[in-house]
Amino acid sequence: MKVRAVAKDIGISSRKVRLVIDMVRGKKVDEALTILAFLPTPTAKTVAKVIKSAVANAENNLQMSPADLKITDIFADQGHTLKRFRPKSRGRVSPILKRSSHITVFVSEEEK
Repeated sequence: MKVRAVAKDIGISSRKVRLVIDMVRGKKVDEALTILAFLPTPTAKTVAKVIKSAVANAENNLQMSPADLKITDIFADQGHTLKRFRPKSRGRVSPILKRSSHITVFVSEEEK
């Protein structure tokens, strides 16, 4: 049984989030949280929060043991993009794109 947790409109580009989630894909939850704790990027804290949410969903809703959980699927999709403009010389403008992402985590019990 897969249990899901989603964090939407996180103010980090999905390209940057994918660098972090590739490190924890397929690992046990305890091991993944340990890896994320020692990463220097602020994205790791956000990804860890979503993983903890998925573990809490599995524990409370389906009475699964947190020690047996494994990250089966984890991905980051592109969210909304805020469009802003920066004035340049000679009356021109250049766009500033403030990207966001949706992080989705699936956990399930590991087969023994």
